[in-house]
Amino acid sequence: MKNKAPLILILGLVVINLLSNSCKKDNNSNIPHLLTSGVWQLASIQVYHYVGSSQIGDADTLNATCQNTQFFTFKTDNTCTYTNFDCLPQTSTGNWTLTPNRLFFSSDMVCKDTVTANGGSSKPFSNTQIQTLGTYSLVLQTGDVQPNYSSTKPRTVVRYGFIRQKAVTNTP
Repeated sequence: MKNKAPLILILGLVVINLLSNSCKKDNNSNIPHLLTSGVWQLASIQVYHYVGSSQIGDADTLNATCQNTQFFTFKTDNTCTYTNFDCLPQTSTGNWTLTPNRLFFSSDMVCKDTVTANGGSSKPFSNTQIQTLGTYSLVLQTGDVQPNYSSTKPRTVVRYGFIRQKAVTNTP
């Protein structure tokens, strides 16, 4: 019995250590912070056409001559604002949510546009893939971005490129 006391003590310490370290892990994703820590200015919009995974033709660049600066702002209360969508003077607001895997977000924002046939408005970010997100750049893909698609069905993907704007400070 004297030889078993150190073994029981070691096993007890191992069990206590396992129990104290088995807490549920916090969600340590920095994606919400990166989205909400600034104003994103549109740098480019490109439209890609695919059949399956094969790109058809070159990408179309939209709003190349637009004189209105477009901004996308995410707020910590899960609201968002898009200014001058589709180069039209407007401010559209809505709510946004991230998917549990943090790869997609959706927004219920309705924007006026020049392309949509149903009354000239659309929900451009209803299903949006976060392609790239960094401190100073954000690339979003909308359209036919579902992970499983037919190898013979045509699909269209719209890629929005944004750059983070520096904070404006007023100096006397």
